[in-house]
Amino acid sequence: MSSTFPDVSLSTDRLVLRPFDEEDVPALTEMMNDEAVTAWTQAPHPYTRDDAYDWVTRVAPAERTGGRGIVFAVSEFLTQRLVGVVHLRRTDWRTLAAEVSYVVAPWARGEGYAAESVLAVARWLFDVQKFERLELRTAADNTAAQQVAQKLGGISEGVLRNAWIARTRTEDGGWTDIRTDLIVWSLLPEDLDPDGGSGVL
Repeated sequence: MSSTFPDVSLSTDRLVLRPFDEEDVPALTEMMNDEAVTAWTQAPHPYTRDDAYDWVTRVAPAERTGGRGIVFAVSEFLTQRLVGVVHLRRTDWRTLAAEVSYVVAPWARGEGYAAESVLAVARWLFDVQKFERLELRTAADNTAAQQVAQKLGGISEGVLRNAWIARTRTEDGGWTDIRTDLIVWSLLPEDLDPDGGSGVL
């Protein structure tokens, strides 16, 4: 088996999951400066246009070519507007397992886009790439991310105590680091509805 993912795009009824391009830089910059993204991710803050350009042109492509995973820009099928990011990472090619993380733009939240896009990636990972395990890790207080894991049918396997550094607002309006637990969720091929299809373009 190859130790890199192919350069593919995926689709759902509403979304296209594709490689990033330079036209995504402004929307990515705006999305990554959202307070919820700052709080729950390790992204730089403030997130600059240079950070976005580096991600689009260097970091994201290198995840795939380096065999570590694959990054999808998620956009609406009809408007092409950037909805979010789905990132397969920490890929273990021997055990055929990977971890998934996801970010959704503030304007797109509440539409089910996170679950829809992660499900598309999970189906592709299991059905086409023949992987055996997909792992999600959510901060203990990040209820939105946990709801996505539950909606996908993820099984909560336990808690990694004190394993993550999140950020919280200070009284003066700045940010400070806080330690938090991580909840580990897993998806296996048999956890998904077999009638869904993978949507590879």
